[in-house]
Amino acid sequence: MSASVDRLAITRPDDWHVHLRDGPMLRAVAPATARVFARAIVMPNLRPPVTSAETAKAYRDRILAALPADSRFEPLMTLYLTDRTTASDVAKARESGIVHAIKYYPAGATTHSDFGVTAVKNMYPTLAAMEKHGIVLSLHGEVTDSDVDIFDRERAFIDRHLRQIVRDFPGLRIVLEHVTTEDGVAFVRDAPANVAATLTPQHLKYSRNALLAGGLRPHFYCMPILKREKHREALVAAAISGSPKFFLGTDSAPHARETKECALCGAGCYTAPFALELYAEIFEDAGGLDRLEGFASIHGAAFYGVPQNRDTVTLERSTWAVPAQFPANGEAIVPLRAGEMLRWRVIS
Repeated sequence: MSASVDRLAITRPDDWHVHLRDGPMLRAVAPATARVFARAIVMPNLRPPVTSAETAKAYRDRILAALPADSRFEPLMTLYLTDRTTASDVAKARESGIVHAIKYYPAGATTHSDFGVTAVKNMYPTLAAMEKHGIVLSLHGEVTDSDVDIFDRERAFIDRHLRQIVRDFPGLRIVLEHVTTEDGVAFVRDAPANVAATLTPQHLKYSRNALLAGGLRPHFYCMPILKREKHREALVAAAISGSPKFFLGTDSAPHARETKECALCGAGCYTAPFALELYAEIFEDAGGLDRLEGFASIHGAAFYGVPQNRDTVTLERSTWAVPAQFPANGEAIVPLRAGEMLRWRVIS
């Protein structure tokens, strides 16, 4: 990394957790991710979900078709783990060469998670096959039990399920996606080297006050939900620590404006067009700008076992306003930080 007061050049980053959707929404948002990131782990929670190597290839083809002709962006595909996912499905995913992870959603946890696993033990034969074939388990680490408060879902998942999974499958690479609590940070930090976590810009930047204080603000509503300030501080400390266990995953998740600004709004924050700039601001505020490159460009590639990117991106200190909305096939997507100022901008 080379840096000066007003300019920062880092190895081109990857996004290890992103939602690109499908159809017109895919065509509207995929170029924003591809503009800055070389690769991205693409979430499979479409309707119907991506559950096989064949459907992953078809989705990959649609992603590539949505990009400019000169784009070098590489989508890294995932499968959606269901109660019906078999060891044969895992083997075919590995043979495909395009599937890098299989995503666990607890049924009912977030957008299009109704196909998710109904009991963790149902996953065990599939997890054994993933361990054998070297495919990463990507975890939405929450329980959905009615007896658990929504702000405690991550901690309960760790205590009820994740500790046991790590013990039972010591060779399985596991990513606790969009970790949100000091409990999650501590677990990942103290776990073996095969356990890592992604951190989103919204969870690093905001506590639940941003969502709830002064009125309900739907564009801050995501799952897992924003937590207390002490948890946000723990996430920032992990991000800037330099630990290879923590890396960039935006969880950028676009919804049309009317889907967000309604009585029962969709979960997700859209950050793809300015995610790296937002991370730079967060790292600078925490005194860790010199560690942004490791977090954004090195740790995730090493964990997933893919080559580090060879080219660079440059950010420049430049104050600019996040657009109030982005167009999407006649609809509008309102991003996080809409109309607010950022102080870093990707210039090349």
